[in-house]
Amino acid sequence: MALSYKSRRRLSLLALVIGLPLYIVAAVTIVAQFDRPDPVLELGVYIGLGMLWAFALKPVFMGVGKADPDAPTDQD
Repeated sequence: MALSYKSRRRLSLLALVIGLPLYIVAAVTIVAQFDRPDPVLELGVYIGLGMLWAFALKPVFMGVGKADPDAPTDQD
């Protein structure tokens, strides 16, 4: 089921304003449960987690920055 342009805009805003900060807090909390690893490894874990959410939500963000394709065009 394809999402409409308005739905994708709303979901992307919700993901960025609410979901991303919650994801960051969860990732930091989970990583903090383990002993402090090598800084390079820790950086790799954070980069991997950062890419994970981006790839998971890629369909929601596709085309959001462009003009609404469903909007009626004004032709005179």
